[in-house]
Amino acid sequence: MKLAVELTETETRRLRETAERLGVDPAELARAAISDLLSTPDEDFRAAADHVLRKNEELYRRLA
Repeated sequence: MKLAVELTETETRRLRETAERLGVDPAELARAAISDLLSTPDEDFRAAADHVLRKNEELYRRLA
């Protein structure tokens, strides 16, 4: 899927500078950033995982 986004001049400059520093094409850097964002668990998942870990902390300690 192709996607067009509008960036401010500052955002465009920062994207180009960062891409140049990393030695990649700006479009590839943007694609990688989006991919990373989408692969990160959302806040609800993190909160649930933290709750389970805290709830079972004593059990995990005993099993260790």
